[in-house]
Amino acid sequence: MSILVINPGSTSTKVALYKGGDTLAAEELQHAREDMAGFVRVADQFDFRMRLVGEFLGKTGTDPKRIRAVVARGGLLHSLEGGVYEVSDEMVDDLQNARYGEHACNLGGMLALALARQWGVPAYVVDPVVTDEMMDKARLTGLPGLERRSIFHALNQRGVARIAAGRLGVDYARSNFIVCHMGGGVSIGAHRRGRVVDVINALDGEGPFTPERTGSLPLVPVLDMVHQGRREYAELRTTILRQGGLTAHLGTNDPREVLARMDRGDERAGLVFRAMAYGMARYVVSMAPALTDEEGRLDLAAVVLTGGLSRSAALVDEITRQVRFLGPVEVVPGEVEMSALAEGASRALCGREPVRTYLRA
Repeated sequence: MSILVINPGSTSTKVALYKGGDTLAAEELQHAREDMAGFVRVADQFDFRMRLVGEFLGKTGTDPKRIRAVVARGGLLHSLEGGVYEVSDEMVDDLQNARYGEHACNLGGMLALALARQWGVPAYVVDPVVTDEMMDKARLTGLPGLERRSIFHALNQRGVARIAAGRLGVDYARSNFIVCHMGGGVSIGAHRRGRVVDVINALDGEGPFTPERTGSLPLVPVLDMVHQGRREYAELRTTILRQGGLTAHLGTNDPREVLARMDRGDERAGLVFRAMAYGMARYVVSMAPALTDEEGRLDLAAVVLTGGLSRSAALVDEITRQVRFLGPVEVVPGEVEMSALAEGASRALCGREPVRTYLRA
């Protein structure tokens, strides 16, 4: 019996079959811009994505009778505790109508439930991006009515923390980790005994600058910039989320190009690269207070570096040098979302993790 895993993204659909811890088959289907141009809403892509999943099953010769569960990447829902959730009509209605936001990941639960009902098996989502287990004191800001939000790479962060725990011979649910997911955006989580109690939320503009995002900015100068008409709101928002960081400083979002420039003696490129690494290290260290005990001692199994940028040995070395005083540094390159989804479904099927019910807010 196997588990079907579906991970829809903005420009791709990842599909895989897992049995135990083994990948039986996997495919990442890229979508050209013109293929997606005709869809007004994300939900309109349902039939297109369903056909792709069907073609994958046909190519792999998969008998649906051999599938024990369907699990998908969780979409934009209301804030939830992490874990495995059974996909329900209520969840699909919220995803289909984009009640909490429009994103391709909303298709995951929709596809999973439709297929699972055809085959008479359960459908799950695991650790959606809206996973929220933040401490109240981490949520509060200095402006009443404006709270910090927990939106981060929850699925990959938990997946790589479990891998690091296995390497170190400790139990994830009884240990503490700081996980730094480094990609176009950077999210950092303080994992305390299986719960992510504080998060650097890149989507809201927190944290270090990245290849594409500005990260945290001095607020008063930004307000002055808007007030004086030097930046329009829409332009500034786009810069903060997509055209900041390396892109703004050096005209590229590719760290490999930056390193090549450094090798050619470009001092500006070297400064920007070191500043980006320093920012990531600084925000990793900022998570330490969330993992101290009542006597003020840091209880940390490891710092875990992951995401696409963790493939850069130069960046990893620069960050490691500045954070290793906290404890061991483990590197899990890339992302493990597909296997994390399969493992979550497996834990649920075997009764090792409770299956949660989605309740509409």
